[in-house]
Amino acid sequence: MPGLAADQDAVSLVRRVSRALNRRLSDLVGLLFHHKSAGSLGAVAGFAIAVVFAWKFLRSSPARPRRPPGPKRPLVGPAAPDSAARDAAEPANPGKLTTWQIVVKRLGGCRKVTCQLLGVVFEEITPQELQTHATVRPSVVELLLEIAKYCDLYLMETVLDDKSEENALLALESAGLFKTGGLMKEKVLFCSSEVGRTSFVRQLEADFHIDTSLDIISQLSRFIRCQLFVSSIEGGQLAGNVFNSPSLEQFFS
Repeated sequence: MPGLAADQDAVSLVRRVSRALNRRLSDLVGLLFHHKSAGSLGAVAGFAIAVVFAWKFLRSSPARPRRPPGPKRPLVGPAAPDSAARDAAEPANPGKLTTWQIVVKRLGGCRKVTCQLLGVVFEEITPQELQTHATVRPSVVELLLEIAKYCDLYLMETVLDDKSEENALLALESAGLFKTGGLMKEKVLFCSSEVGRTSFVRQLEADFHIDTSLDIISQLSRFIRCQLFVSSIEGGQLAGNVFNSPSLEQFFS
């Protein structure tokens, strides 16, 4: 474009003049030191001042041609929430929440959950039954997978022998609970007493614990943010941070 070419020529000229003036100033400084007479000093000084002002004027010229302003960009609003939070806040069907949305709502921001296996995840309810077999309740599989996606989930149980541990892990694996990556075998913990289960929960610093033992629930109520006591019998005078439900799936329904 002709206008842009003319601007570039002007800029090139300014730069050449600036370099020439820089050299001239250096020569003038040397001349002032070599000519000691008052007349020559005054004439040279006057010329130097004039050159300095001219040089400053040329230096103040724009170094680059200005581009015409482009179209204004629209103002950017607040960042959109992540898909998880958005799905929880805006259900596709307001009349029915998804399992994910129910999990987010029920856990109330708790991001580390510990859960007993017997009577909650398994059909079996005693350690003696676990010695011979373990059966995952079909109704809790999807729920556990969603909980494992939302938070750090640990499963735990009190067992009597190594065979019980093998039966438990095999049942969990057969139900597909280790396929998504949210829940791993390393997050299934076993101990030999209820004291050990209580210790697990405290060491993991869980935000939410799920158990069928009222003794464990009572002992942990001072240390855990929220708990779920799974029992068909009312828990009596439970602490204010303890929920009561006949089953895990009914609490998250």
